[in-house]
Amino acid sequence: MDANGRRLVVLDRDGVINRESRDFIRSPEEWIPLPGSLDAIAELTRAGWLAVVATNQSGIARGFFTAEELQAIHRKMRSAVEAAGGRVDGIFVCPHGPDEGCDCRKPKPGLFRQVEAAFGASLVGAPAVGDSLRDLQAAQAVGARAILVRTGNGIETERRLATDAAIEVFDDLAAVSAALLREQ
Repeated sequence: MDANGRRLVVLDRDGVINRESRDFIRSPEEWIPLPGSLDAIAELTRAGWLAVVATNQSGIARGFFTAEELQAIHRKMRSAVEAAGGRVDGIFVCPHGPDEGCDCRKPKPGLFRQVEAAFGASLVGAPAVGDSLRDLQAAQAVGARAILVRTGNGIETERRLATDAAIEVFDDLAAVSAALLREQ
């Protein structure tokens, strides 16, 4: 929860909210939401949740797109969520390449620490939704509730996890949203 008692949910972007691409999402035109993801975010935010995105975007370091192009992608994402009746309360980005040694690139917890600082909150027990092992590891590093979705890289990740009981698995973000709202 943040300093005002609102619940936080941390979402990975590619493979959770929008389609995954091994070639990177390089433009607003390539950003395509997954079925049900926008409504899922809208349902959570209407119920009082703060929805934040924590995303590795090494395409910047690799020269595939610029920070300005990434901002345009995020404007499209925010607009799409707003059109569905929801909101994105924050976007936290690691722009570094995998070999740069930063502390913000998932699986390291730096992006999650940035979320905690920005919202004056601990993420211990907060749901953190991802489709890749690195998303889950970053969540676990701060004591967040690691949740895997089967969209994006999720099915492959689920196979690699074997039987890690600490990881909850859902078909997609809509199923996660429904479960969180039932718990509320």
